Amino acid sequence: MFEYFPGNYVWSLAVVATLNSGGRIDDVDRACRPVLETGGNGDDAATEHLYRAWEAVADRVAASGREDEREGRVLAAADKYYLASLYTSQAERLQSPAWAGRNAAYQKSLDLLNRHLELSGAPVSAVEIPYGGGSLPAYLYRAPSTDREPGPVVIQWNGLDSTKEMMYSSGFARELGRRGISTLMVDTPGSGEALRLRGLRARFDSEVWAAACVDYLVALDEFDDDRIGLVGWSLGGYFAPRAAAYEKRIALAVSWGANHDWASIQQRRRRREGERPVPHYWDHVQWVWGAADVDEFLHLSRRISLEGVLEEITVPFLITHGADDRQIPVSDAHRSYAQAVNSPDRELRIFGAEEGGSAHIGLDNLPLVSQFTADWIATRFRAEAPADATAADAAPALS
Repeated sequence: MFEYFPGNYVWSLAVVATLNSGGRIDDVDRACRPVLETGGNGDDAATEHLYRAWEAVADRVAASGREDEREGRVLAAADKYYLASLYTSQAERLQSPAWAGRNAAYQKSLDLLNRHLELSGAPVSAVEIPYGGGSLPAYLYRAPSTDREPGPVVIQWNGLDSTKEMMYSSGFARELGRRGISTLMVDTPGSGEALRLRGLRARFDSEVWAAACVDYLVALDEFDDDRIGLVGWSLGGYFAPRAAAYEKRIALAVSWGANHDWASIQQRRRRREGERPVPHYWDHVQWVWGAADVDEFLHLSRRISLEGVLEEITVPFLITHGADDRQIPVSDAHRSYAQAVNSPDRELRIFGAEEGGSAHIGLDNLPLVSQFTADWIATRFRAEAPADATAADAAPALS
């Protein structure tokens, strides 16, 4: 994996994720260069300084977008708002939960992306999924129409520290759309807007919010109830198969990065074995799970395991994993595959260094993993590419 910040995996991962989501290399260099030396002090140090450096670039790009908009250059403006949102979002992800500016930074990334969506004509709508006494925020990407109606749809979940905005910027929904499949990108409890602006904390029994997502889609009457899939990346590699094991309306499942026994990963991280996904890690996980301290978090993490669960999966099941994943060992992927014995169609795909995609969830070559996963789903759903599948309806650098 490319390391802009030598020896600082966490900051470098954000750079790689940004570049593989359409970020401009000159913008990223301008954002990182002022904190290059600071990055050598560890991933927890000076993260607010990092945010300010990225914010300066994002603000410059957004200002240029506003000028384009005033002059009637609508598509150029849309592209720049997308980039400004991407830079803001990736920098916000690295901040401490205790940072007073965090919610404002997230709202800024949200507003910028929504302006991009308004101007670009992307087939995406912000929607609300009834959940408990409130709702889960999501984006619904509708695939171009095909001769086969109603069409298939995939629910996409993020992990510990990503957001629905990052799911959109990954380009995965567009890859599915090109194959005639719609995507519901959800900020689940403990992530994104659901956590930051609504205070919804994570829970181990992901089948609960899976049921809410499926209920929402079934009620729309525009999707095929027998072709509802579920994809989860990173910690979603635990959430998605767990949900598919117990929510039987899910027709296929994908672990985009296996996460077989997250409880044991926490013990490894206490021993400083392997890498962490974000700075201020222990503060972050307590925030996500609503734990009062590390001991309470470690106690509740014992339930975050797929042992004894995967045997309940009775639908097609794909596991992708990077051979050089420094957060979750590749052995987790093999364990999950070995235990999913009742899946009628299971596949394990390990991405190696030579082809790319060998880092955590393939962030070093995200389009490669995205396209493979989209093709795997399309084959199982017998989805057909619509006639206008090449329409420019996604993030500018990924179209």
